[in-house]
Amino acid sequence: MATFLMLLTIGLPWIGAICVWWIGDRRPRWQHILATGFSVAAGAASILLLAFSSSGVALRIPVGGFFGDFTLVPDGLGVFLAVIAAVVGSLAVIFSVDYMRGKQQLGRYYALILLFIGAMAGLGLSGSLLFMFVFWEITAFCSYALISFHNDDPKAVAGGIKALIVTQLGGIGLLIGALIIRSQTGNYQILDFLANAASIQPSILNLIAFGFLAAAVAKSAQVPLQTWLPDAMEAPTPVTALIHAATMVNAGVYLLARFYPAFRDVPGWATSVVTIGLLSGLLAALMALVANDIKRCLAYSTVSQLGYMVYAVGTGSVFASQFHLLSHSVFKALLFLSAGAVIHIVGTRDMREMGGLGRDMPFVRAVFVIGSLALVGLPIANGFFSKELILEGGLMHGPRWAYIGMLLGAGITACYTLRMVSMVFYRKRGSVKASHDAPVAMRISLGTLSLGVFTTWLLAGAFGELLTGSLPYHQLQTSKTFDLALELLNAPATWLALLVILLGFALWMMHKQLKPLIVFLRPLSRIAENRFGFEHLNQGVIRIARSLSSVLRRTQTGQLNWNIVGIVGGLGIVLALLTWRI
Repeated sequence: MATFLMLLTIGLPWIGAICVWWIGDRRPRWQHILATGFSVAAGAASILLLAFSSSGVALRIPVGGFFGDFTLVPDGLGVFLAVIAAVVGSLAVIFSVDYMRGKQQLGRYYALILLFIGAMAGLGLSGSLLFMFVFWEITAFCSYALISFHNDDPKAVAGGIKALIVTQLGGIGLLIGALIIRSQTGNYQILDFLANAASIQPSILNLIAFGFLAAAVAKSAQVPLQTWLPDAMEAPTPVTALIHAATMVNAGVYLLARFYPAFRDVPGWATSVVTIGLLSGLLAALMALVANDIKRCLAYSTVSQLGYMVYAVGTGSVFASQFHLLSHSVFKALLFLSAGAVIHIVGTRDMREMGGLGRDMPFVRAVFVIGSLALVGLPIANGFFSKELILEGGLMHGPRWAYIGMLLGAGITACYTLRMVSMVFYRKRGSVKASHDAPVAMRISLGTLSLGVFTTWLLAGAFGELLTGSLPYHQLQTSKTFDLALELLNAPATWLALLVILLGFALWMMHKQLKPLIVFLRPLSRIAENRFGFEHLNQGVIRIARSLSSVLRRTQTGQLNWNIVGIVGGLGIVLALLTWRI
């Protein structure tokens, strides 16, 4: 049964992509119906798969030769990622029914989203590193194509190219690590590697560990490669909610969590992970504090929250990291889709032109505030429990300096979140005005995610059992839901974190009275607006990639037929060599 459900979770969105593309843009109503139907069916299949979670291989495809066996394993970590991809993906598709109504190239839009959903589910369920790499690259292609969806907009095209180039650095790190693992273990199977990692020569294991860390940094937009994510906000908002908030950017965190048992004792690895998480969490929060584009503000917030997850893995709190990944997927998708509803209705992303929209959009205001409560980490909302778990684990098992930095990040998060809510919904009305509230399809998605903000924390105990029962090498420490809640509420560190959050709120509420201090900090503000100089590094990477591509461009004949012959012929030769192990 697990095999059948895995195939449905991966295959249904892909079949839907073909169907939506095939019927053509002359039938937009059927495109909406088919995309919604296939995505919801995939989401239902992924949820049913939770009941059949296990650590054993459920599907083995013997490819042979260099490729070995492609396998699918329904363990807790993989099924969990597949559920997020499919369920949040279906809600993004439902939201798109209203958001994309009357838009051009609807078939391309839905086909790419459905292709992405299936690939992301496959990435999580892959038991073979090479199979995972295939899905990893498909998600990168879909991300690029959807960021550049408005291909007549130079910013969208530039953002797509930048995302593709930077995330491909991660693909290179993953592929190199996979090839080294095969040379050491004789195959690409993840479970075999985790079982035999201790027997691999330390210098080689070091190379694999830091190669995978590079892959995670690029894919999850962590320092110093984080600047591609804000530029990816040129994509349609449902895309940013699905790919760049709830799913694809989580792949790097998932990779670190998946291979943590193999790398935790590698000298310097855990410290590097903690440092990257700390820098990403703090610097991105400061960038969000000075951003005026609502989607970019949320993008920086995403980088910051991913930093918390990376930090948690570095301190050994793998369960806390993945639990926050679940919480973040829900509340950040809610925030992005709420922002999308605002942008769709008022026609601007600049928060300085908004203000007072809460009176015209009470439903959107309510759900945005709910998502903000979770982002800040206030009690009852899911973000409170998962973020406090991360801070608690960091205090107990991580360096004190890093814990203090992440605690400071929580206060900055409260400050920029209150600033964002105030600028959009509560302050004096700006130059734009909302003509109506969110339509029905948008409300379905937003309402469902709002409910998830208040309820997904109740899954902590069941989620812990799901992971511990199917991950033999991780040695996770989990508790039942209410025991966990009581433990957090009784911990002094929790109240310290809440005090820091209240101070963050107070800073924004008193920002007019603190103008002299703000003037003093203006140089820091300008540095944050310039992304702390990391954009120069990212642009350098892009220039190098373009220079190399310019050299390769000379091999192009300009005749399509000969180009196709060269591509297909070269691919055939490579596949033959790999299959025959020459």
